[in-house]
Amino acid sequence: MSIEKNKICVICGQHFSASEGLFLRDLNDRLKQQIMAETDFAKNSSFICLKDLQHVRIKNMQAVIDQDLDVDQRMNSELQKELSKDTYVIRNLNETVNGQLTRGQKMADAVAKFGGSWGFIITFCIVLVVWMTVNVVHLFGINFDPYPFILLNLFLSCVAAIQAPIIMMSQNRSAQRDRFDAENDYRTNTKSEMEIRILHKKIDQMNEVQWPHILDIEKLQIEVMGEIENEIQTLRTEQERLKEGSRNTRHPSRNRGHNRDRY
Repeated sequence: MSIEKNKICVICGQHFSASEGLFLRDLNDRLKQQIMAETDFAKNSSFICLKDLQHVRIKNMQAVIDQDLDVDQRMNSELQKELSKDTYVIRNLNETVNGQLTRGQKMADAVAKFGGSWGFIITFCIVLVVWMTVNVVHLFGINFDPYPFILLNLFLSCVAAIQAPIIMMSQNRSAQRDRFDAENDYRTNTKSEMEIRILHKKIDQMNEVQWPHILDIEKLQIEVMGEIENEIQTLRTEQERLKEGSRNTRHPSRNRGHNRDRY
């Protein structure tokens, strides 16, 4: 029994049987639109053979994969470009600030560090006690600053007058270091913000585009597997039909005997 091949493929134009292909109305919208866009005279009732349908599907999947790869490459290039910008380079504050210190600035830092310690307070108290004791008790016959210690007041005023601008010099350097800190923080935050934006774009690309594409590819694979299963089932049916026909051809007398026994 010959199989009637009365279906014409809309792409290759060859004749096929109904089981060797599908109609465009049975395909998903994306494949149908792609075939109609590539073939001017294609309609919903048009027929396409399995071989050409497989080529269209592979071409469609390759286009989707190439599109996603192109988007990923552009995003990676944008990320590398942002990372390579010199405006986001973080500077080492120890080399920037401490490497430009003059001798006077170093002395100011040392004086401010000592003036803000317990060592300075204890030393200052000891000097005051010894000074006043020597001048009140006349220890060793020394009495260079009698009560009310006018020379001591002058000495303390001079120390305070000199110490205040030295401490202010150190504080100015601390303010300069704070400015460098703020600049570094700004650069770090800007760099991190740009990286996070690009990473967000990549994640959105994966969630909104790539995952749906992967699901579409999975659907195509399931459709192809279903068509293969249907084709295998059709071939099995045809094979069983041919076997049955060959048996009837080999034993015609047995079939006639069975028919006589019926009557």
